[in-house]
Amino acid sequence: MLQQVPRRAFFAYELPIHRIARPPRIDGDVSKWGRRYLVPPLVEIEGREPIADVYWAWHEDGFYAAFDVPRRSGRLRCDPKEWWKGDGLRLCIDTRDARDIKRATRFCHFFYLLPTGGGPDGRRPVVGTHRMSRAKEPPPPVDLSLVKVAAEVRRQGYSLEVGVPAACLNGWEPVEHPRIGVFYKVKDTHLGSQHLTVDDELGWNVDPSTWATGVLVK
Repeated sequence: MLQQVPRRAFFAYELPIHRIARPPRIDGDVSKWGRRYLVPPLVEIEGREPIADVYWAWHEDGFYAAFDVPRRSGRLRCDPKEWWKGDGLRLCIDTRDARDIKRATRFCHFFYLLPTGGGPDGRRPVVGTHRMSRAKEPPPPVDLSLVKVAAEVRRQGYSLEVGVPAACLNGWEPVEHPRIGVFYKVKDTHLGSQHLTVDDELGWNVDPSTWATGVLVK
């Protein structure tokens, strides 16, 4: 049974999140993201090859991330009504990094992102929020129209960028609180899933202490 637990689950992680000089243009093109902003692919600890490159950065104005899934082929399966079933991304941010708390607080934010499925033609990206299971208290309601999201779907692979403004992150105070909790999941119906730290079985969507600590550095 112990062999089935990911090796990553036995460690606590502190990962740098570098400040970006100016908020990036959110257009779905990840070529502008330098390696400085690349998130270490912790899945390699288990000898697995990552299915996605993930980038992140911070600015006083908000949090920014980009996902690139280069080897995906075939039509994407994205349904906003059942966003958890098909292809998509999860991005979780705890603006207080409460690593010793097992249940989410009002500072814990759960965003889901779909590269397609939105708009009148179903081809636009989608962003939404989800309340974490057994949360002590949810964060204030988020005006999703303020969140910038863009995707680029190619014949081989896709990429997605998101910019979450400070107004959508309760407790976002990067100077006073430079340590935050962070987590991501890439779900692909062809390639499988990639989690930053623990897999679904260990309850990342319930327990924010399973996330990594992001250190906001300049």
